[in-house]
Amino acid sequence: MDSLISVSSLMWLYLAAFIIHDLEEIIFVESWMNKHYPRIKGRIPSFAGPLLRGMSTVKSSQFAVAVLLEFVLFIPVTYWAVEHGNYVLFVGFNALMLLHVFTHAGQSVWVRSYTPGVVTAVIVTLPYGLYLFYRLTNEGVLTWGQILLYAPTGLLVLPVVLGGHKLGKMVIRD
Repeated sequence: MDSLISVSSLMWLYLAAFIIHDLEEIIFVESWMNKHYPRIKGRIPSFAGPLLRGMSTVKSSQFAVAVLLEFVLFIPVTYWAVEHGNYVLFVGFNALMLLHVFTHAGQSVWVRSYTPGVVTAVIVTLPYGLYLFYRLTNEGVLTWGQILLYAPTGLLVLPVVLGGHKLGKMVIRD
């Protein structure tokens, strides 16, 4: 498969992997929360309670605002990586997306049911992230040391995510 797709094309596919995953969340988050929140709110650890309460009333359209902000950020970050070899944020955001797979899987195990995003996390995000990092290291674009060094920069997207959710609730009222 390595000969079928260039590393540059694979890196641009980050945007597709991200949007496919987040479309699953956008489509299902509102109806899933409406149906399951009463059952799961008592099962959630106390540290996650405030986050879950905030998400319990989210509309899909509000969630989409956060996704849009992230997507707009990811376009130039991907461009800088592909066209200029500036991999720091690209690697960080992809590392966070890969780790996010385990958040989804853990949530589904914890609440003993499907949770929005778990299907595409496992069948799209996980294979994409693993293959991306394999190709970047196998083709000498980056070393595993660089990937580990750059990975924490993925946390820089968290204010965008949180701000996007706040903005979504502001611009799209209940």
